[in-house]
Amino acid sequence: MRPDTPAENVDHTAEAARLERTAGLYPEDAEALLLRAAAHLELSGDRPTASTLYDRLLSSAAGLDNPHLVRALKASNLWEYGHEAEARAIIEGVRAASPQDPAPWVIVAEALESHDELEAAHETFTEAVHRLLTDVAEPPYATHPLLFGRHRVRRMLGESHDEWDALADTVHSLPITLDELHDPKRVWSLGSENPAELEAEILRLRAELGAYREALSRPFPVAILHWPATELTELLEAYPSLTTEYPTHETHLATIESALRELASSGTPNLGIVTGTVPSYEAFAASELSSPSDATLLPQYATTLAARGRAVPWPPQQGAACWCDSGQPYGQCHGTTT
Repeated sequence: MRPDTPAENVDHTAEAARLERTAGLYPEDAEALLLRAAAHLELSGDRPTASTLYDRLLSSAAGLDNPHLVRALKASNLWEYGHEAEARAIIEGVRAASPQDPAPWVIVAEALESHDELEAAHETFTEAVHRLLTDVAEPPYATHPLLFGRHRVRRMLGESHDEWDALADTVHSLPITLDELHDPKRVWSLGSENPAELEAEILRLRAELGAYREALSRPFPVAILHWPATELTELLEAYPSLTTEYPTHETHLATIESALRELASSGTPNLGIVTGTVPSYEAFAASELSSPSDATLLPQYATTLAARGRAVPWPPQQGAACWCDSGQPYGQCHGTTT
């Protein structure tokens, strides 16, 4: 059950409790599961308990995959129930840390925006796009909310278009322009007796709903399964029939990159990579009442890992390490075009 499910269709408190129990069964996925549980708690109105979950994650001895995201969500939640000073302090900390993941930037900027701190929201969005998108040929799907949010805030501030606004227009795919969607002076026309005004407003509302649904349409990326060298060796020793899927580790890595590039060229957004382990895969096969040697389980296993929050976005941000764990920058490893 996704957190954006309408309240009348789900008991958010019960769903949060279910996710907490699931996190206990899958400690390696606790971060993603507890974040979803906290989202349900926020939707139920129990913001203090949601903050408790964020604190639980931040104090975890195991460490987090994305601590900046957890801090950003905690700050946004705190501000909503009266802890403004603490929220502001956390937001400043997130900005100072300058995370490479766009999600924390979006959350803290939107928190500022929702509390009418438009100048600060604009500064935050702008800092994020400069850090994450400078000299990037094609903005990754995950960075689109940064461009859209910055465009929206600049319209409210009455700023003229700049190069980043133009880039936002190019990645915007809905029939109604961003300028119209983000027009602060737009007249609410549903009370009008003029059929043309009513029709125009209904079209705008449909476009806004479409944008919202598009943002929520991919709770996890389209993910490709990656086996580190040691795990692949163990996998093939235990299940030799899978050698037809993975002739060599080098071939496996090249196949991942080519598959992702093909998906990207076809217009598929929000791509990612999940990393498998043999014990996890064997447990998944057992849960499916099947043998790990069954190659048809591999894509299902990848989807399951992605749904549990294990996917990392592809391509990596500029200057980031390659997804293959070589230790080299992506642009000098699998990201090279030569």
